[in-house]
This record gives sequence, C-alpha cells and structure tokens, in this order.
Amino acid sequence: MINIVPKVLKNYTLCFLLFLNTFFGINVPQIFAQNWEHKILTDLHTNRNTAYDPVGKAISFSVLPISIAWPVTEFGVGLLKKDKERLKNAALISLGLFANIGLTQALKYSFDRGRPYATYPDLDPVVFQNDPSFPSGHTSAAFHTATLISLHYPKWYVIAPASLWVSSVGYSRMHLGVHYPTDILAGAITGAGTAFLSFKLNKWLMKRWK
Repeated sequence: MINIVPKVLKNYTLCFLLFLNTFFGINVPQIFAQNWEHKILTDLHTNRNTAYDPVGKAISFSVLPISIAWPVTEFGVGLLKKDKERLKNAALISLGLFANIGLTQALKYSFDRGRPYATYPDLDPVVFQNDPSFPSGHTSAAFHTATLISLHYPKWYVIAPASLWVSSVGYSRMHLGVHYPTDILAGAITGAGTAFLSFKLNKWLMKRWK
C-alpha cells in the first residue's frame, strides 16, 4: 500500500501542472524566473476571466462540505448497519481531518505570511481572508481528503476526479487572489502528508482493536 503514495502524489502534481498549462496557458518552466510568484499571480489573477469568479468561489468553498461529508457518511452508514468497525473508521477519519486543520493553522501563524494583495496593490482579490497566507488551508484540507480517499479506495475512478478537484481548488485560491503559488504547494504537501500518516495510524489502530 505504501507504494501507491508516490503514484498518487505524482498524479496530483502532473494533473495540477497540466491544468494550468491547458486551461490558462501558463508556461510552467518559466514560472521559476525572478519574482515568479508575482508573475504567476498576475497571469492568473489580474488577467483572469472574471466570469470564472463565481465558479472559483464555489470550488474554493466546496472544501469544507466535501471534507466533512465523508466521515459523516461513514458514521451514518455505520449507525444504520450497526457496524462498529465503520463507526471507528469514521471517528479516525474525523480525527485525521482535525489534525490536518490544527497543523495547518499552527504553520500559518508560525510563518505569519501576509496575503499577496497586502504586498502587491495591483491585485484586487475576489474575496478577503484575515488569517496568514502560508500554507493554504483550503488546499491542505482538499489534499488531505482526496489523498485519504484515494488511499482507502485506490481505483482510477476515485483518483481521477479527486486529482481534478484538488487541482481546481489550488487554482481557485490563486484565481481569487488570496494565495501565492508556494502557499498552494505547501498546502498540498501538508495535506497529503497528514493523510498518509492518518491512513497508516488508522490501519494500525484498527488492527489493534481487532
């Protein structure tokens, strides 16, 4: 099962880069030039298609409902079927999500990086956030949920839509003007990392309980 983790992360990364290149014309190799974060934010946000703003907001704010929906569904099915194993699994999935949120918030206030629109006046954000920028909390939670689901159900019809969803979430945070690219990258790493640790801990505890 450990061998699937690099494949899942590689799929997410490739999907995200392809997403940027295909739909928004971003030449990925060129983004590592001087002031590349300002450049990519200008390309993605300042010159954005404003018709996408409502869609970007919807995708961005889909993270919490989708992240909560899985453990709630597991808990509901466990109650209906009186399945103790499923109830335990739901509890562990919920704890993993809380751990992800806690770690992300701790990193945010440790680095205390300002939002990009606070540094670059040319950026006119679609939404405003009051907390620090690094790492992206939405991206972290999305990667945590998508990676954990993919580890539990390692099928192409699960991993493919999960990859598209997390790529869309990462892009939407930059489109809305509230995150730097490195915020998105750090959020992805944090989310995938907590998902893997949660998955391994879940498996270990389930074996102990049995």
